[in-house]
Amino acid sequence: MQNILFFGNSLTAGYQLRASEAFPSLIQQRLDSLHLPYKAINYGISGETTAGGRQRIASVLARQPVDVFVLELGANDGLRGIPVRETTQNLQHIIDQVRLKYPKAQIVLVGLEFPFDLSILGGGYGRYGTEFKALFRTLADKNNVAFVPFLLQGVMGVRELNLPDGVHPNAQGQKILANNVWAVLQTVVAP
Repeated sequence: MQNILFFGNSLTAGYQLRASEAFPSLIQQRLDSLHLPYKAINYGISGETTAGGRQRIASVLARQPVDVFVLELGANDGLRGIPVRETTQNLQHIIDQVRLKYPKAQIVLVGLEFPFDLSILGGGYGRYGTEFKALFRTLADKNNVAFVPFLLQGVMGVRELNLPDGVHPNAQGQKILANNVWAVLQTVVAP
């Protein structure tokens, strides 16, 4: 049995949902149905920033072997306006730590973007939104890792797929997140 670690924030954790409704659990169901020898382990923590992930990565990597590492962090950085350079450095550190401890592990980076054009807010927000979206593909290319372009594709901004807060996917939304991740992950785990 090989381990897939899902390392992320509330989107991975399945904020306000049962553990079985979060997309890593839905991916486990798919792995099981295909008789693929993988165990999906959900290390999502609501509110996590890339700085928080950078602080906890060593302890998470020490818990069990990692064969596939799915990195989904950055949304909370973007919401807080943390400089793109800092977010990029934190994500790179996490990737470096995974490669150092588990050189053979496959890494999947999950991309995020803002749901609307931030330039309407003025004051350089448009540039921030563009740079934020680009940082994920740039990191994926630089590190030659598999890349999910936009985790919330088809869910963001769709009221019936989100909790009342309009930010976190509900159980139906999590199914779409699972599909978005699986579209890339299956190329990593399928024989």
